Amino acid sequence: MTGRVVAIAAALLIAALGAATGWFIYQAPGDAFEGSEARPVGRLPADGDDPILVTVDAGQSAEQIGNALAAEGIIRSGALFEVLVGLTGLAGALEAGEYEFTVGTPAIEAVHRIAQGRTASNRVLIREGLRAEEIGELLEAQGITTAGAFMAALNEGGYSEPFLTDIGPGSLEGFLFPAVYEFKRNTTASDVVATLLHGFQLNVANEIQPEGQSLTWREAVALASIVQREAVVAEERALIAGVFLNRLRVGLPLQADPTVQYAVAADPQSVAAYGWWKQELTIEDLAIDSPYNTYVYAGLPPGPIANPGFDAIEAVFRPTQTDFLFFVAKGDGSGEHAFATTLEEHLVNVEIYRQRTGQ
Repeated sequence: MTGRVVAIAAALLIAALGAATGWFIYQAPGDAFEGSEARPVGRLPADGDDPILVTVDAGQSAEQIGNALAAEGIIRSGALFEVLVGLTGLAGALEAGEYEFTVGTPAIEAVHRIAQGRTASNRVLIREGLRAEEIGELLEAQGITTAGAFMAALNEGGYSEPFLTDIGPGSLEGFLFPAVYEFKRNTTASDVVATLLHGFQLNVANEIQPEGQSLTWREAVALASIVQREAVVAEERALIAGVFLNRLRVGLPLQADPTVQYAVAADPQSVAAYGWWKQELTIEDLAIDSPYNTYVYAGLPPGPIANPGFDAIEAVFRPTQTDFLFFVAKGDGSGEHAFATTLEEHLVNVEIYRQRTGQ
């Protein structure tokens, strides 16, 4: 190139790099968890940005690839793409495959994604409070892996996150961190589990230090999973955690409906009829003989009943200091609860809200 062409190309490169601010968010799942409610992994496209699939064939030149991207409106200039490939020395590193882009992707980002072989992925939102089976069904519905393979991978062992040493042997329920994940189309079930555990390590185990706490990691996450299912209103999480910790301290059973729902779901017929979380529990349900039934057995269940988000876990480690020992759902659609210190106050609340809801 002439000196002028090199200068123009360098200027274009600087401009492209500036436009690509935030590119490094697109690292492997777990490398970046932005601070939102869902603790997402990786950057999501803006609402309404539908992904465009582009196939890069083996042997295609930078010019051909750039022109194809520009023709789809993904990048503004195929020539810029070609120049950037030359300046970064990646001409021989462009990998064949199916790639997913959105309109307006910076050319430098497209160059790096193709050079690193970050092919089209499936993006999945794993919400707080799902049990492992629900996560498996969600992954299967999005074509990432089968529910059966996911559940089998949970029992494989061999996962290496440091926090696993602290929780000891047992189910991984509760430690599959809820977030937005991106998985390649050929991701194995074991890779999916490893990614979710890595999410827990980065977002929870690395952020919350359990030293000085009376609960072990497994106990804390078990309680957090109950708080997650009980607290409809985010502002009540720490207060509900405080109530449950008070009940544990004085020896009162937790009497948490979600633990009964978890126990009932051990019966496939119940799941087929009512789903994983049976809403209307019967007297027989509340008496089911299961270590997860906190109406029958005092103390915490053997392990988590779902996979809680960061806020529910934090609520257990930083609960509201309160004298309350009881709460009942108001049943008015607000998701709020009425709290009480004594059984007498609680029974009054129960009667008030039963009358309001007609139960």
